[in-house]
Amino acid sequence: MLVKGKIVLIPFPFTDLTTSKLRPTLILLERRKDVVGVFISSRVPEEPSQTEVVVEEDHPEFRQTGLKKSSVIRLDKVATISKDLLVGEIGEVGPSLKKTINERLRELYSL
Repeated sequence: MLVKGKIVLIPFPFTDLTTSKLRPTLILLERRKDVVGVFISSRVPEEPSQTEVVVEEDHPEFRQTGLKKSSVIRLDKVATISKDLLVGEIGEVGPSLKKTINERLRELYSL
């Protein structure tokens, strides 16, 4: 069983759906047969937008994420993916990162 906040490796689809790339994905929701997750990239922008949460290597919770280097969680890159495609679990976000992500999600997706 996966839990919200886990970071897993999943073949994440490109926005044009022509292909996918294996990458870390933050689980936002687990359902019976699939998960909803957001894309994580190691290409950290110089000036992150409001849709991005940067996790620097010097962040106190970085090690528990399982990420190899500073990364950005792209809250605007959301996908629903079958659990059958899950390659493995690498870590999870800690309490302060969860708080930041939840606040940002509320700002972005409240209607």
